[in-house]
Amino acid sequence: MKKILRLQSALLKEIDKYEKLVPKRSHFIDWERVHITSCAKIGYMLAEERGVDPILAAAACAVHDYGRIITGRQEGHAEAGYLPVQEFLKNLEPKLFTDDEIAQIALAVKNHSKKGEVGTKLEEIVKDADVLDFYQYGYNMARKEQQDRLESLLGHKGEGLKFSEK
Repeated sequence: MKKILRLQSALLKEIDKYEKLVPKRSHFIDWERVHITSCAKIGYMLAEERGVDPILAAAACAVHDYGRIITGRQEGHAEAGYLPVQEFLKNLEPKLFTDDEIAQIALAVKNHSKKGEVGTKLEEIVKDADVLDFYQYGYNMARKEQQDRLESLLGHKGEGLKFSEK
């Protein structure tokens, strides 16, 4: 787990940097800080259950919205993160991931918004962790394929948890 802590620490520094560089954003910046942690934890547990390397899955879940972090935009953020996340991961010191792991993570980043398509086991974990994380924070799913994926995971229609706004 130290690998994930190091990754998330570096990612938090990236968020701080891009918060200043790109102040206008589709999602408020604190969501990115929360989402990299909670999504990674969900991904870790899903990976254990599905026989996938949990550290690799947690890493992919932590960085899956890198494109939105660096651009500030929701639209097209998955594809926008594909090449930059590879550079980010390759430049981490100490080196945390092999080139093959970086390629797998980057592919999951690129394809995580395609919730209606079936990808690799790692991609599916990222997609599932993403919708479960949105759900646990009370967000409704904006697109039908997100709703369908959530319903499949929960076994019932998910309405999002409702928290008091006090």
